[in-house]
Amino acid sequence: MAMSVLLVVIMVSAVLFAVFQGTTAEMSAGLLDGAKDAVSLAISMAGVICLWCGVVEVMRRCGLMEKLAKALRLPISALFFEARADSGLRGDIAASVSANLLGLGNAATPLSIRAAARLHDVSGRTGAASDSVCMLVILGSCSIQIIPATIAAARASQGAASPFDILPAVWIATVISCAAGVIAGLLFKRVWR
Repeated sequence: MAMSVLLVVIMVSAVLFAVFQGTTAEMSAGLLDGAKDAVSLAISMAGVICLWCGVVEVMRRCGLMEKLAKALRLPISALFFEARADSGLRGDIAASVSANLLGLGNAATPLSIRAAARLHDVSGRTGAASDSVCMLVILGSCSIQIIPATIAAARASQGAASPFDILPAVWIATVISCAAGVIAGLLFKRVWR
């Protein structure tokens, strides 16, 4: 609700400023160009996103997600106490984390929702999110990205000759942001206890 109100306020403000400044023709042209560019970008990225979502599904069906869950068992068990005894929950969290590792926020969202629902059920808390659900949100928001597929698709659609040449910068930035997010989450978990 609040986001809808904010967007309406921004749009009304933009129209009022354009009217007062006498730039309604430029505003109209900008709106049409922006809409056209948004549709073009969405169509050009759809193929790459579908490809990587398919890769995640193939990984899940052939058992690679389960192997990844075993490989991530130690960090997942350390961050998510509830997942220590529940291999299915660990698998859901690992699927979410692995989709984020591949830079697939779109594919990670339904996986994260399923993992958050299971974490919520296991914790038994009603109303507020548990510490583990908050940590899952942190990991989804500032995850390490080994292959930034969505960003590479956006760069390719805009004509980048080498869309993956940003890998070292992405690796450094995402490792730092993930470490900062996890440390902040653990700190706030203790402070607000």
